[in-house]
Amino acid sequence: MTNILIISGSPTRVSRTAAVAAFIKNILAEKGTKVEHLSVRELSAEALLHAQFNHSEINKAKKLVEDSAALIVVSPVYKASYPGILKSFFDLIPEKGLAGKTVLSIASGGTLAHLLTLEYAFKPLFSVLGAREIPQGVYIVDAQVSYTGDEIKFVDPQLEERLTSAVLELLEKVVVIN
Repeated sequence: MTNILIISGSPTRVSRTAAVAAFIKNILAEKGTKVEHLSVRELSAEALLHAQFNHSEINKAKKLVEDSAALIVVSPVYKASYPGILKSFFDLIPEKGLAGKTVLSIASGGTLAHLLTLEYAFKPLFSVLGAREIPQGVYIVDAQVSYTGDEIKFVDPQLEERLTSAVLELLEKVVVIN
């Protein structure tokens, strides 16, 4: 059984990001994949802000990353990049802490203007941490989905197909490689 960690980067509890993460988790669970979910907003804000590398919550989160075969990072885009809370978490991951892992990024934003965040913000971050493979991510324009709590509805059916396809392709790569 493959272990995949979904990391949600939204600073808000009820969010498009949380709904997308729940959708992805359901896809993986239906395939019999062992899947964990980490919402960085639930980590100690003080530990993140003050870079407390040995804080117990941070150590548990780092252990989830270490034990995973692959990561799916789901995040909103603010000001052409991921939120600071997500970056603060990744700053606490050891150098080459993603070595040997495949990392898929899923980003959402208000307009298509932030599409390149996948290439110019997420990929460099995961690369410097040593990710083995960083497949083509999926960008979601806010208007393409609606959500209530963790329930998501796709206004654009092609988006649902692209998102599902990206997750299943990641799963195939991880199973083949492992």
